[in-house]
Amino acid sequence: MSCQSHGEVAQPHSLGQRHCESSTRHLAAAGGPVPQGSGAAGRQGQEDTLAAEGAVLVAGALMGAGDVIAQQLVEQRGLQGHHGPRTLKMMVIGFCFVGGFAPCFLGCFLAITGAMNGLSVEENWSKIQQDYTDALLTNYCIWPPVQIANFYFVPLKHRLAVVQCVAIVWNCYLSWKANRM
Repeated sequence: MSCQSHGEVAQPHSLGQRHCESSTRHLAAAGGPVPQGSGAAGRQGQEDTLAAEGAVLVAGALMGAGDVIAQQLVEQRGLQGHHGPRTLKMMVIGFCFVGGFAPCFLGCFLAITGAMNGLSVEENWSKIQQDYTDALLTNYCIWPPVQIANFYFVPLKHRLAVVQCVAIVWNCYLSWKANRM
C-alpha cells in the first residue's frame, strides 16, 4: 500500500528513505504490526542516535586533522617525521572525551595527553600549570567571537561548517600545545 493510494504524499526521511505516516496509522488501526521506530517519535529517536554517533566521529576526525596540521604545517615534521601514534592518541581523545565546558575539558585534555605521552605525575602537573591558563585564554579569544559572528551573520545551513573549520584550527593549536615538551 503506497502513500499516494491514501491521498497523502510521502515525506522524505532524514536517511534518504521514504516514510508514510498514514500507512503506519492504518497498520496500527487494523491491529497489524507497526514497524519498529516508525512515526515521529521513532524517527526522532533514530535521528538523535545518529546525531550522537556522528558527533563522536566528527570530534575524533577533527582532533586527528588538527594534529596532522600541527605536525605538518606548524612543526614542519614532513611525512617521514610524522608521528602516527600521536595522531591516533588525539583521535582517541576526540572520540572518547569531548567536553562541553572549556575549563574542565582543557584541564582534563592536558592531563590525558600528558599521561598518554608518558609523563610522570610531577611532569604532567608542571605541564598543566605551564599550559592551562594560556590554552584557556586562547579558547576564550577564539570561540566566543566565532560563535557570536556565526549566530548573527551566518545562515543556519552554514553554521556547522563554520564551527568545523574553526575546530580544525583549534584542534591544531591544542595538539601543538599539548605535545610540545
